[in-house]
Amino acid sequence: MLILAFGSCDSSMSTDKGTILARVHDAYLFAADLEGLIPENTTPHDSIVQVKNFVNNWVRTKLMAHQAQKNLSTEQLNFDQQLEDYRNSLIIFSYEKELINQKLDTVVSEIEIEEYYNSHLGDFELKENIAKVIYVAIDYELQVEDDFEQIFNLPDSLLLDSLDAFSKQNARNYSLDTATWIPFSELKEMVPIENYSRELFEKNRTFFKLAGNNNVYMLKFVDFKIKDDTSPLAFKHNDIRSIIINRRKLMLVKKVRNDIYTKALQNDEFEIYYDE
Repeated sequence: MLILAFGSCDSSMSTDKGTILARVHDAYLFAADLEGLIPENTTPHDSIVQVKNFVNNWVRTKLMAHQAQKNLSTEQLNFDQQLEDYRNSLIIFSYEKELINQKLDTVVSEIEIEEYYNSHLGDFELKENIAKVIYVAIDYELQVEDDFEQIFNLPDSLLLDSLDAFSKQNARNYSLDTATWIPFSELKEMVPIENYSRELFEKNRTFFKLAGNNNVYMLKFVDFKIKDDTSPLAFKHNDIRSIIINRRKLMLVKKVRNDIYTKALQNDEFEIYYDE
C-alpha cells in the first residue's frame, strides 16, 4: 500500500537514506517515517489519500514551527524544564499504571458496597425520576390490544410468563425486566410517555395504554422513585463499585510513593538543603 502511495507522489525522490517525501528547510520526511501509518485492508485509493494528508500536515507543522522559532526569544524557546517535567510525569504514570495492573485488588464484596451506600446516603440523591417497568409495543394493524390488556390484568404470578409467550408472537418490541431501574429520560425514548408522578403511582395507576409511532404501547410500573428521593442501591451498584476501586487505586499509589520516600530517606538517597 505504501509503495503504491509513494509511487503516486510525483515529487518524491530517493537517496541513500530512502525515499524522501517532503522537505521543509533542513528537515526531511522519509518514507520510513510513515511505517505503520496505513492499516491493513486499506484500499489503494484510501492509502494514497492518507499518505498525502500526512505529508501535507507534516509540512504545515514544520513551517509553523520554523516561523515560530524565528520570532520567539531564546528565553521563550527554552522548554527544558517543561520537557523534563512532562517526561517525569509520563514515566511515573506508566510505572503507577503497571503497579495498579499487578497489585490492585478489584474484588468488591456486596457487603462493602452496602456499607458504602449506607454511609453515603446523602450522595445518592436522584437527579430524575426512575422506574422499574414492563412494556410491550404492538403494531396497530394486528388488533390484539384486547388480548394484551387481559394479560396485563392477570395476577403477578401469571403475568410475566403469559406476557412473554404472547409477546414473542404478537409484539413488535417488549421488555419484561422487573429488576432494572430505568431513568425516565431513557424510558421516554422507548415508550412515548411524557409524565408520571408519585401521586399516580400511589393511587395504583400502574397500567397505561398509549399510542404513537404507529404502535400501541402498554406498560405497567413495578416500582417508582421520584427525583430528589434517595437512589436505590441497585441503581447505583456499579457506580459504588467503581468508587471503591478508584479509592483503592489512590491508596495504592499513595502507599507506594510514601514507601519509596521512606526507603530513600533511610538509605540516605537524598538530602534537602534549606533552613526550616
